[in-house]
Amino acid sequence: MSTEQLIGHEVFSFLRPEQVNTISDSAELVECAAGDTVYYKGAPANFLFVVLEGQVALRLPGRSGLSILIDQPGPGALFGSCVCFDLQEYSLTAQCTEPSRLLKIDASVLKELMDEDLVMGYAIQTRISRVYFNRYVDTMKKLQGIVSNIPVDAP
Repeated sequence: MSTEQLIGHEVFSFLRPEQVNTISDSAELVECAAGDTVYYKGAPANFLFVVLEGQVALRLPGRSGLSILIDQPGPGALFGSCVCFDLQEYSLTAQCTEPSRLLKIDASVLKELMDEDLVMGYAIQTRISRVYFNRYVDTMKKLQGIVSNIPVDAP
């Protein structure tokens, strides 16, 4: 990913050029086919991803191969490691639903930059937290819709 593309993303738009270069130098462009799994729930959460093209399904796997669709991030969306919360494992499985191009950012590099520049770190943390909190709120609304449609037997 070019430095211009990183600067154009809301989360990274305020970074200094050397910070953008550090992230860009450690990032990897990943091409995925529809059906490719980006990561599985429980795998080490070492990377933050940005969807450049395509779409990814974030699913909570359950028993017997069933899973709940949590979100479907598209172009510009973030998913994966949340460097703000220092989580060790991915809490969902991410799978491409169509051919996709993803930017794979090393979470440890981003975390180190955030620790070195606390003002920048706070700004990134705020933006990433907003993304994850909005995803959480949307998921709660979906679950509420499911639960409200479950028939309850009257005593």
